Amino acid sequence: MRGQKLKSLLLAGVAGGALILTGAQAGADEIKKGGAMIVTYKDDVSTLDPAIGYDWQNWSMIKSLFDGLMDYEPGTTELKKDLAEDFSISDDGTVYTFTLRKGVKFHNGREMTAEDVKYSLDRVTNPKTQSPGAGFFGSIKGFEEVEKTGSLSGVTVVDPYTVKIELSRPDSTFLHVMAINFSSIVPKEEVEKYGTDFGKHPVGTGAFKLAEWTLGQRLVFERNPDSWNTEVPKLDKITFEVGQEPVVALLRLQRGEIDIPGDGIPPAKFLEVKNDPQYKDLIIEGGQLQTGYVTMNVKMKPFDDVKVRRAVNMAINKERIIKIINGRAVPANQPLPPSMPGYDHDYKGYPYDPPAAKALLAEAGYGDGVTTELYVYNTDPNPRIAQAIQQDLKEIGITAELKSLAQANVIAAGGEPDQAPMIWSGGMAWIADFPDPSNFYGPILGCAGAVQGGWNWSWYCNEELDEMAAKADSLPASDPARLEMWKQIYGKIMEDAAWAPVFNEQRFTMRSARLGGENAYFVDPVHVPVNYDYVYAKDVQ
Repeated sequence: MRGQKLKSLLLAGVAGGALILTGAQAGADEIKKGGAMIVTYKDDVSTLDPAIGYDWQNWSMIKSLFDGLMDYEPGTTELKKDLAEDFSISDDGTVYTFTLRKGVKFHNGREMTAEDVKYSLDRVTNPKTQSPGAGFFGSIKGFEEVEKTGSLSGVTVVDPYTVKIELSRPDSTFLHVMAINFSSIVPKEEVEKYGTDFGKHPVGTGAFKLAEWTLGQRLVFERNPDSWNTEVPKLDKITFEVGQEPVVALLRLQRGEIDIPGDGIPPAKFLEVKNDPQYKDLIIEGGQLQTGYVTMNVKMKPFDDVKVRRAVNMAINKERIIKIINGRAVPANQPLPPSMPGYDHDYKGYPYDPPAAKALLAEAGYGDGVTTELYVYNTDPNPRIAQAIQQDLKEIGITAELKSLAQANVIAAGGEPDQAPMIWSGGMAWIADFPDPSNFYGPILGCAGAVQGGWNWSWYCNEELDEMAAKADSLPASDPARLEMWKQIYGKIMEDAAWAPVFNEQRFTMRSARLGGENAYFVDPVHVPVNYDYVYAKDVQ
């Protein structure tokens, strides 16, 4: 993310496209494999390492190169078995035993085994890897000791095709965790061969494999001829062209030169395109479990004072910001989006009240004003949103210098404890990795995410809430007490004002007319921006 993912997704901003293309509705007999498509992005991809990548742009790319034990049915939040042929769960919910598919090959030709599963989980949780997703695995036995031991004691290779995972406590989200990119299976020899450059030389078991990566120009994915899943991919090749401004990408789509503008419909062109009858059937719209927010680093002045953080919450004119994006969102008053289980419909949030915000700032000792920095992803409309926030903050006495940078640079700054005082999350805003309230906590508000390279850019860590979150997730997902606990957790977070939530967004993007079929387009509210495995071309003969 998702964020969020995406998540974020993952993992998508206001300008970020988000759709799932699948031929299920059109009927499998109508879909012929073959063909190619072109996707454009403004920025280059930061990494294709599944242990590291965590933005809306690379999330779906990684998903097509790698597999995990579990996955989701395309376009849904329904779990399905992936590399796991089967699994069983102990009566007390703490032991998961997975039986692996036989004959699954990595892109280098070697067969995947249970040893690779253990290696991959050990790697993603080892602090040396600096994975922003390490906290997802906190319920596995040995997680707290992995820095010393280098290995999760709770993950055991039973035989080449069986792996047992023991948890220190029941975890109602665990199968969802096994479906996210961080749980992708990687080959040890390739990781050791490339070291920190593995993200530029990814090797997985996915439907596509990387054929070319010319930095600053393009990435080319080609069909994996040894894919264990004979249903995918539909296309032979995908070319990702980078360095394309969104407005130029839209013009190229209109001229038939590309197939998907990855950064979505440019906000300045949104109404023009949306109201044009010739594009009516090419626009994809969908909801998402997303929140756009401003982070405030609680380790840096002036945001180490909760009064300042509360003042920021009261200073931002959310309605004005939503107008900047042509009304494609609703105001947010808490971390969870309204459609997420655990959302507190009775909570009203901080009012928009600049005079009260200014008074709070004075109470904190900043009556004469204060200066800071606000980091922002440099793709429209995010700089314009940041400018609006800058103006709102100026009104109460906070002078914020804008740092408009490429997405990867903003993410890197947020992952350092003393670099980014404030970040507007747009373009990287949180989209849920899975439809559960815990996903908006661990990686972006929990202590496990407040680490170097993590995504808790507020560096907020409340150990009491961590304990409460663990207790909540030990309850069955269907237990009403669990959602009540999550409401309390997010209520406390808003009391501490770790964030200033701004809006919950609807997403829009476009496709070319040659991508089939007319009723076969799903917008996944959780998982990935584009499910490249299921995209197909209807002009294949």
